[in-house]
Amino acid sequence: MAENSIVLGMADLTVIRATTPVKLITLGLGSCIGLVVYDPNAKIAGMAHIMLPSSRGLMGSEKVGKFADTAVPAIIEQMLKLGAVKSRIKAKIAGGAQMFSLPGMSADFLTVGAKNVSETRQRLGRLGIFIAASDTGGNKGRTIEFSTSNWMLKVKTLGKGVSEI
Repeated sequence: MAENSIVLGMADLTVIRATTPVKLITLGLGSCIGLVVYDPNAKIAGMAHIMLPSSRGLMGSEKVGKFADTAVPAIIEQMLKLGAVKSRIKAKIAGGAQMFSLPGMSADFLTVGAKNVSETRQRLGRLGIFIAASDTGGNKGRTIEFSTSNWMLKVKTLGKGVSEI
């Protein structure tokens, strides 16, 4: 059976009940984080394309999926509303690369990928969500596809190839 695909853009967040196989996809992860959370027993999965670590001072009409500090609790809350059980929820993360190294750029700007990874991990930890696998850091962009048919995350890294975690 072919999988239906849902493609997320930057700052998007979705949670689905996978009554039939579904593939969640997000493209162009540089310093951004692709977060996948899932409860295979309940057949519930979610994905967020997180752009920045913190919404402090920035949240207005922004999408909740844009920031790690808002995306992580929101995606877990939505999963629980659909019937996921918190103790069964697992996470996989990819992205958080350092994409640029430019003279004159502030160190803060250059470390946004590492900050995204750190904040996402901390937020998941505070909620007691186990990180089953990750593919983060480096300096190459990634695209990810999460399949509910086997609960695997396919990570396509520019110049490096494809891996499944």
